[in-house]
Amino acid sequence: MAKQNQNGRIIAIVACIFLFGMISFVTNLAAPIGVIWKNQPGLAGSNTLGMMGNMMNFLAYLFMGIPAGNLLTKIGYKKTALIAIALGFLGVLVQFLSGVVLVGSTIANLPANWFVYLLGAFISGFAVCMLNTVVNPMLNQLGGGGNRGNQLNLIGGSFNSLMGTITPMLVGALIGTITKNTAITDVNLVLYMAMGIFAATFFILLFVPIENPKQMDSNTVYERSPFAFRHFNFGVIAIFVYVGVEVGLPGTLNFYLSDTTNIGGGLDPATAATIAGFAAGTYWFLMLVGRFVSSLIASKVSSRVMMIAVNGTAMLLIILAILLPKTITGSMPVFTGTSFTMVQLPISAILIVLCGLCTSVMWSCIFNLATEGLGKYTEKASGIFMMMVVGGGIVPLIQNGVADATHNYMLSYIVPLLAVAYMFCYSAFLSKNVNKDIKVD
Repeated sequence: MAKQNQNGRIIAIVACIFLFGMISFVTNLAAPIGVIWKNQPGLAGSNTLGMMGNMMNFLAYLFMGIPAGNLLTKIGYKKTALIAIALGFLGVLVQFLSGVVLVGSTIANLPANWFVYLLGAFISGFAVCMLNTVVNPMLNQLGGGGNRGNQLNLIGGSFNSLMGTITPMLVGALIGTITKNTAITDVNLVLYMAMGIFAATFFILLFVPIENPKQMDSNTVYERSPFAFRHFNFGVIAIFVYVGVEVGLPGTLNFYLSDTTNIGGGLDPATAATIAGFAAGTYWFLMLVGRFVSSLIASKVSSRVMMIAVNGTAMLLIILAILLPKTITGSMPVFTGTSFTMVQLPISAILIVLCGLCTSVMWSCIFNLATEGLGKYTEKASGIFMMMVVGGGIVPLIQNGVADATHNYMLSYIVPLLAVAYMFCYSAFLSKNVNKDIKVD
């Protein structure tokens, strides 16, 4: 019996790690596809409108965060995951249809099929919100919480980063040269892959016996809410700004390097979109490296120490990126469309890419710090956290609004700089649980 339980636990861990990758695959379609939409005639090169797909994807978290947590409590991990995967398939299908229906029509002088795409991004957001709600508490509890729980989340995050690395690279390679005739149909291959992965995962998971890490009781009495814990409240803000930083750093970098006007990165128009996609993909690759390395030491190094170190480093990198002119360049290996080669990029862009090493551990560390000691309130706390992932849509939208207003991409990085400064303060001063007297059994 013990061996059977251990095998079930291993299957559950592997399934959650795989679902981590699904989250990143769908989420990271938004920024590179946004490069296509921003160059459509009706959107007139607006970075803000180009980032709206990303905004819709994350806006879904605001509406689904708490319901997803409640659903998790009522029907368990496996059924919640299956519903999420089905929604994911539907969301990507609608995005695919945006390249087929209402093409050439307009609504309020904007491409009508752009609104179809935004609907698909919104539906996809519901899916990834639910998947996030499943995998984070499940992996944390399967690991027994604490540093071991954080370690499993970091391993899952490594696979998440692998998919995040592949997605913008693949989209960038498919786009090639950006023109007004470039359309979402040019990346249909990626959408076909996404739908295929969702369909296959659904049927595989349907037959995988996954048990809940602990007996879930919908009749549990909650004397308080997670908001009774001060460290959780500050953690909610930290999650909001963190997701905005994680998405805004590479997303805006993709826009910057693919922009062939005088405010862009100064790359060759023939390969700018491809190189931009691979530069953003390298950011996610460094997140993979950071998560893998940190997973090896997470059982010995506390989440608080990790957060202080990486946020301090990220602040330094972003400040330098803002201050250094784009005329100062350096070499970076990227795929140009035919082969890997060393490409000259602004040093500021390379510094932003290096931030991937820093952001790699932030999500799991914040989740670990903010839910430590919450006990039976953890599931509800996870739902609230999912609501705050909307920061991944709002913060990059604000950042790109600053870029549009100032005509300066690098100056817009002051937005994630302020967010990183808050996370440094959270880890150093605000993450201690001062409400240990609250009953959590």
